[in-house]
Formats: sequence, structure tokens, C-alpha cells
Amino acid sequence: MLMKKYITIVDDEPDIVEMVSINLKKSGFIVDGFLDAGGFYIALKNKKPDLVILDLMLPDDDGLEICKKLKSDTAFSDIPIIILSAKSDEADKIVGLELGADDYVTKPFSPKELVARVKAILRRGERDEVTKKSVIGNEIIINEKKYEVSISGKKINLTTTEFKILALLASKKGIVFSRDQILDYLWGNEKIVIDRTIDMHIKNLRKKLGKHAHFIKNLRGIGYKIEE
Repeated sequence: MLMKKYITIVDDEPDIVEMVSINLKKSGFIVDGFLDAGGFYIALKNKKPDLVILDLMLPDDDGLEICKKLKSDTAFSDIPIIILSAKSDEADKIVGLELGADDYVTKPFSPKELVARVKAILRRGERDEVTKKSVIGNEIIINEKKYEVSISGKKINLTTTEFKILALLASKKGIVFSRDQILDYLWGNEKIVIDRTIDMHIKNLRKKLGKHAHFIKNLRGIGYKIEE
């Protein structure tokens, strides 16, 4: 249940940590806030969060480096990350998404909108409870119950968003899904992100699929599909 989810906020601005904490707690979440990376890393050893809200500009570590560390560690790679930053340049957003962040929110922001994004990301992890497996090219196996993807028997680490996109495309091979359709599937009525976000996640997904990336086809101006 969303009401029991544990959210961690890492931001060096006490007012923002307090404001976000208050709004998340009102929605029933358990929340801890940290003003630096050091405190966050210590807490991470004791309790794994269900989602991390991460600032990029911290006094003791770069937020992008923290994101990179989490996504490269198998123990924490499945934790959804929302980057919360004053950096609004497209290049910063692209880097954040390429490192595996699920969303990027720029300051100033609406606390209610941020909470909506948190809920939408966490709901994605609660869908498809029935065990279901899809196979692509006889080598890529998608286990929707365990949220696992393996290639030739070797598990690969995908973010929640990457997994959901691959599972959606694999559910109807040969059928083209537009960016809007993918966004609707991921976010539903709480869709707030832009089309470019899907392109970044597809790019990351292809990198992780390696030589099997060719199964994901891009129809320029239309969308994506799985083609064997």
C-alpha cells in the first residue's frame, strides 16, 4: 500500500526538506529528510527507501554521482529516484534521466505536483500482480511478477520505468506504441512528464540490452515497438 511507503528526501535546503516532508506525510507516507549525502548514506545502510527525492547540489557530494552510485549497485538499483533541482537546463535533465532517474523536477515547484509524481511512480511498481512472463527473441525473458529481466539467463538491472516500458512493448510485439500511449500507461491521469522523457528511458534501455537493442524499433514521429 502507498500509505506504508518510505520516502527519503536529500536536499541541503531545510525549508524544502520540511515542506516536502509535510506534504508527503499528509498523504500517508513515512518520510526522512537529510541535508547532505553523508547522512543519507548512513541511513541507507539501515533502511532501504521505496523512493528517493534527490537534490543535485549538495555540500558533500554531487547528486548525479549519488544517482549513479545507487543505479550501479544491485542492492539499490531498483529504488525509483526523482531529481529535484534548481538546474533547469535540458542538458542537466538529460544527464539525470540517462543515469537512471525516473523523473526530474525543477525548482521552484508545486509540492502537490511532486506528491502526485511520487504516487504515480510508486503505483507503477504495484501493478501487474499476476505472474506473467514475456520472451523476446528467445533470449530476453521478462518476469513481470518479480520485476526481473534476464538475457541468456543473466539478470540485467533496469529502473522501474525502463522495466515497465520494455514490458509494455513486449506485451504486443509488432504493435507501435506512441509516446503519449507510453506516458498514459506509466502515469495515467497523473501524467505530468514530457515526451522527451520516454526517449531518454528508451536510450538507457537499449544500452542495457546491448546487442539485443535492435529489437526496439523507433518509427520516427510515431513511437516505438518490439520487432523480432
